[in-house]
Amino acid sequence: MVKSDNIDEIIDHKLFSEDDIHEMCERLGKELTEDYAGKKPIVVGALKGAIYFLTDVTRHMNVAHQLDFLDVSSYGDGFESTGKVKIITDLSADVKDRDVLIIEDIVDTGLTLKYMKDLIKERGAKSVKCCALLNKEARRTTEVTVDYYGSKVGNEFVVGYGLDFLNMYRNIPYIGVLKPEIINKYAK
Repeated sequence: MVKSDNIDEIIDHKLFSEDDIHEMCERLGKELTEDYAGKKPIVVGALKGAIYFLTDVTRHMNVAHQLDFLDVSSYGDGFESTGKVKIITDLSADVKDRDVLIIEDIVDTGLTLKYMKDLIKERGAKSVKCCALLNKEARRTTEVTVDYYGSKVGNEFVVGYGLDFLNMYRNIPYIGVLKPEIINKYAK
């Protein structure tokens, strides 16, 4: 477990400020409003990381929509993908013949997003798209489309605004890059 309660001791530098994030959410909300006009999509939040982004981006969507949540994991208790995806909490809504928009905090390897998209398609969804706050193509191991995203990021370990390290630091109001020595200290 990370010993420091002081955020300044774990953050190397700020990558996106609160204002940057607000602008991304506003821009994406407008784009989603245009693309989903008249469709009444099911917006699926990928738990736990997407909670903050889901809330803010949907506030900028001027479209009637239903919310649901899906919690799948390929990380287990670590911070490197195990390569195997499992459902922790399944959808409660029937997606058959519906337009579905998955909201993700970050798309990294692409494994989890591909699993979610395939699962929802298999259940008969009319369309399945993804809106992610961050798109980390540098670590992509699976071919998957991120239809909308706030920004691309490099191969840095980011925390804050829903993004975590060992299930902590999601509450930081900005997105920061974790100090390498913090990651190295807890790497297995």
